[in-house]
Amino acid sequence: MANRRPLLTASDVQGAWVIIPTPAKPGADHWSATDTVDVDETARVADALIAAGADAIMSMGTLGECATLTWPEKQRFISTLVETVAGRVPVFVGTSTLNTRDTVEQTRWARDVGADGTMVGPPMWCAPSIPTVVQFYRDLAEACPDMAIAIYANHEAFKFEFSLGFWAQVADISQIVTAKLPPVAQLLAYIGVTGGRIRFLPIENDYYAAARSAPEFFSGFWTSSACCGPEASIALRDRVARAKVDGDWASAGRLTAAMGQAIAPIFPNGSFKEFSTYNIALEKERMNVAGFMNAGPVRAPYSIVPQPFLEGAQKSGLAWAKICEDVRNGAI
Repeated sequence: MANRRPLLTASDVQGAWVIIPTPAKPGADHWSATDTVDVDETARVADALIAAGADAIMSMGTLGECATLTWPEKQRFISTLVETVAGRVPVFVGTSTLNTRDTVEQTRWARDVGADGTMVGPPMWCAPSIPTVVQFYRDLAEACPDMAIAIYANHEAFKFEFSLGFWAQVADISQIVTAKLPPVAQLLAYIGVTGGRIRFLPIENDYYAAARSAPEFFSGFWTSSACCGPEASIALRDRVARAKVDGDWASAGRLTAAMGQAIAPIFPNGSFKEFSTYNIALEKERMNVAGFMNAGPVRAPYSIVPQPFLEGAQKSGLAWAKICEDVRNGAI
């Protein structure tokens, strides 16, 4: 508990929020594997991201393999992450499960070891209704009053559309401070129905457009690409911040365009839905190829991927590493 800061609010959601995989040891892809978390790589990457300028770390979403980690593995990973970060930046840990009670239990445990918040999606065995999901978040907030909540708004993973009607109903839950959004076209509408009370985090290649459209509201973004190299993501944060002051958005725009080209090959046939089928393996492949971190193998059963899709992920990882090199050299 010593490392925990006061309960975060929406105004604390600023800058580059990096979502990281859960590094896996060799052999972690076999069904018999136990104790698969590479804690040394977890600690190294957390330190490296903070040194590079990351403003927060989020974990155990889809690419973090929240669905395939055992509870003891989650505990070991969370403990390592929180101890390594040591309060330097906020840490949100994934506690999505198939039911409310397990999510509450895991969230309380994470709170007790020092996590600042949870990144959590609704139970999804049955495709839930809006009243079901709203009540889920109300129950979680009631059960864990000293944990900030980031809604993990992945409609493919959770069989739920996260509609404007949903956002309007959860806007009054004060612990919901942010939401990790997939690429969406309704960002301004989200602000309208929530009265600006939830500080939405767009994906980084949507951040430029979002910040230009509502510069006072959009103050940060989420990034998994930073695990292929953090320099580009941190540069985007800083260039948008400067543009908000001097009105010159050209540099941020050029970097965003390059990011979009680098990210595109990870989407098979340009499809987010098809990407979602192989999300974990594609993300880990591009990270392993890029060279900033060793994400390791994919835990069972999600390691089977068509070779052309893996090649697209490799292309994406190498392209991102090149952007980071260009940022370091002042070439972009």
